[in-house]
This record gives sequence, C-alpha cells and structure tokens, in this order.
Amino acid sequence: MPTPIRRALLSVSDKSGLIDFARFLHESGVELLSTGGTAAAIRDAGLPVRDVSEETGFPEMMDGRVKTLHPRIHGGLLALRDNPAHRAAMEEHGINGIDLLVVNLYPFEQTVARGGDFAECIENIDIGGPAMIRSAAKNHAHVAVIVDPVSYSEVREAMTANDGAVPDDLRRRLAARAFARTGAYDAAISAWFAKQTGEDFPERLNIAAERAEICRYGENPHQAAAFYRSGEARPGIATATQLQGKALSYNNLNDTDAAFELVAEFDPAEGPAVAIIKHANPCGVALGSSQLEAYERALACDPVSAFGGIIALNSTLTGETARAIAGIFTEVIIAPDADEEAREILAAKKNLRLLVTGGLPDPAAPGRMVKSVAGGLLVQDRDNGRIDPAALKVVTRRQPDEAEMRDLIFAFRVCKHVKSNAIIYTRNGATVGIGAGQMSRVDSARIAARKAEDAARAAGQAEPLTKGSVVASDAFFPFADGLLAAAQAGATAVIQPGGSIRDDEVIAAADEAGLAMVFTGMRHFRH
Repeated sequence: MPTPIRRALLSVSDKSGLIDFARFLHESGVELLSTGGTAAAIRDAGLPVRDVSEETGFPEMMDGRVKTLHPRIHGGLLALRDNPAHRAAMEEHGINGIDLLVVNLYPFEQTVARGGDFAECIENIDIGGPAMIRSAAKNHAHVAVIVDPVSYSEVREAMTANDGAVPDDLRRRLAARAFARTGAYDAAISAWFAKQTGEDFPERLNIAAERAEICRYGENPHQAAAFYRSGEARPGIATATQLQGKALSYNNLNDTDAAFELVAEFDPAEGPAVAIIKHANPCGVALGSSQLEAYERALACDPVSAFGGIIALNSTLTGETARAIAGIFTEVIIAPDADEEAREILAAKKNLRLLVTGGLPDPAAPGRMVKSVAGGLLVQDRDNGRIDPAALKVVTRRQPDEAEMRDLIFAFRVCKHVKSNAIIYTRNGATVGIGAGQMSRVDSARIAARKAEDAARAAGQAEPLTKGSVVASDAFFPFADGLLAAAQAGATAVIQPGGSIRDDEVIAAADEAGLAMVFTGMRHFRH
C-alpha cells in the first residue's frame, strides 16, 4: 500500500468542487500547494495554502505562462520515493515530494467552440498543466493524479478507507485517465491548428472522443461496444436528451442517427416530415399537411418493416401522432421536442425510448466521417451535397410537370440516405417503394416495386402506388434495364446523376417509354 497523501498541488481552470475537496485534504492533514487563481480561491475559503512561487523561489512570470515549469515541481512529481539516488537528489536540491496532483487544463476546447479568435485560442493552450499531468501519471506508483472534478469523490472515498492513501489500482486508473485527457487535449489543438493552416487532411490524424456509455453489446451479442461523443455540437443522437426508456443499444444508436439525419433534409417550413428506419435504411418517408398524416403516409410505404423501427420527426411530436405511434411496436422516437400530451401518452410504453434534441442538424453543414478498415481509417467529408433545382438538367423529350418535379426532388433527398444501390419510388411527397443495398440496380428497382405491391395489398388497394410515381436512383443507370423496370412498375419520371457511358442508350429508352428524366450531376453512394 502506498504511503498516505501528505502534500498536494492543486492548479485548476474548472473550480467546481475545488473548495470542498481542498477542505477535505486540509482536514486530512495534507499540505496544500497551489498557483494563481486556484491559490486565491483556496485562501479566500479560509484554508492555508502555499504558493508555488514560494516553493520554487521564482515568481510567476510572463502573464502566468511560466510558474510550474521548475525542477522543484517536476522533481517532486517524478522522484521515485524508493530509489536512494532519487531521494538523495531531492535532499541535495531541496525538493519536496508531491503525492497528489490536481490539475485541469486551460479551456482550449471551450474557447474554440465559442468562436475565440486566433490569439485567444493560442493563449488557452496549456503548457505547464499537461507537463505536470504527464509527470504525475508516469510516476503513478508514488503520485495520484486527478484531471477532472468527477474524480474528487473517488479519491476522497479511497483516502478515507485507506488511512489517507490511494490504492495502487486506483492510481493506475487515474493515470490512464490523465494520459487520455492530455492526448485528447493535444488532438483538439492539432485539429484546430490544421484547420487554421487550411490543411484538410493533416499528415497525422488525431481523434479524441469521450465515452458516453458502454453498450450491452455491439451489432451482435458476441461483439463488445461503446458509444463515444466527439464534442461536435450537431443536434442529434450524441446531444439528445432521453426522456424515457432503457439505454439505447449499439444498433439503436446507429439507426436513430440515420433516421434523424434523413428527416433533417426536410425543413419544417416545408411541412411536417416523418422518417421510419429499420437497419439503417428507410422503410418509409413522407411529408404531410399534418404530422399525423406524414406519419401515416410514411408507415403505409412498408408497414411490415416498420415494426420495431425507429421514427424520426422534423417537428415537435404531438399527442395525436404519439397516440398513433403507440399502436405499433417502436424502438425509438427522436424529434426536436415532444409536447406534454405526447410525453404522457408514451410514458405508458416503458420499452420505447423517446429522445428530444432541441433542433435539427443542418444537412448542408460540413463535417467529417471516419470508417475503420484493416490497418487504417478512411476519412471523408460528410455527404452534405444538396441539388439545386435550378441546375437540374432535363435530358428527355418530355419535361416533368410541376408535381413530378416536386416528387423527384423529394425522392432524391431520401435517396441520399439509402444504402446503395438505391431506388426510391415517390408519389405526392411520400415514398411508396424503396429498394436498398442490392448488388444490381435493376434488383433494387424490382424489390422496391414488389414492396409497393405488398403495401397495396395490405391496404386493400387495387394497384400499387408506383403507378403514376416518380423514381430516384442514387447513381447513374449503367444499363437501361433498371430504368425499364421502373417504367414497368408505373413510374412516369426519373431523377438520376447521369454520367454513364451509356447515358444516350438510357435516355433513348426513357424517351421510348414516354418517361421524363432529369440529371442531377451529383451522386449519393452510401456504403
């Protein structure tokens, strides 16, 4: 068991919980050593504290940039207490041991997040703090290190239970947290600096994230998993407030993110929108004159697949819509907010998770996506591409009419969020058939049409809603067969990126079938 804590150095930017912890240390017989504002706060609380400048024999200088970078501080942190040579050096140079280091760093990340200018961000890069943290963490066999206020209670309980000492296993855990913190801090600085220099993909990529929760398992029970927050302020799964229900699983988190990013494509000013997701693919998306109508139309696209799905809304969940949703088994609902009636209705569904985000993510905002591959990472921009209706190119003899054009734009927005190869049939602002993730585009077209037929039978309709629909493809038709399959299903207009060496053949087939076809010039592969 290590010796009891007898001397502690405290230097913190975040002073929450500081005084209570400092008082505990003082009452435990621990000498307090501190710097600048931290020392002043401890002293103002009526507790005795020794200034670091007294310890080093040097005043704080250069606007506080230099205060702890001194052998009497780092010697006190790094000295091996059981090494005779180290102890001799301490005695020779008047170095006193430091048994506990309490440091949290200058608020660099917060300064960047609130839009601090270049000079302000530079001044909030901590130098002495990380150096001390790394010294203490390296020497964790003899020094306990705290880098955040949440660890105060853990150390306090350990010292109380162990006559003022911190057990070895806790010291190791604290050291691991310390190195993780300095690593994340450096990652934030390097990412910010790369952005300042206009370097989109720096030579070395550092990624930092904070664990939000450990999942019960990953995609399958034999896979371990956890959820981490990157710190991005984007409204969504990482920033949402969960109002009810058990913890979200790995698959829930993935699907809920997919659902909310999709529904955010539709500005609430365009009207209520609802997306229903299953296995990261939409099984129904719709606009409506009311939120309830949007939900019912989205559900009608594929009511079988919607069972046990994720529902995302672009507006405040109403009691009327909540009552309808409660009629089928749903895993998660995510929306910017939920009114009191909706909350009361869904409170009876104990297994349903209800999340509110306070807003919608901007589908056009820049961002990065990271995917692991064997031995490396693939990094790319988030797909924030949005077509400009004015830039669409009609390539067939027949022009789409106004209603068809509205549906084509709607369908292409949905297409962006469907696994490739993707085919989307849309009619009157609602998907009526979705084909996702097939190796052949013609298969996606046929599957989407078959699903539309199934939905029509379930609703007692004489014919599927693909009759008179429009169709969107996430990438070009490499052959005319996929387009002809859509025409056979009843589609009257097509939207696709174009760019195939066989575009002329596909255009000719569209003309022969009497279809209107529009090229976007933008592809939306989603793998």
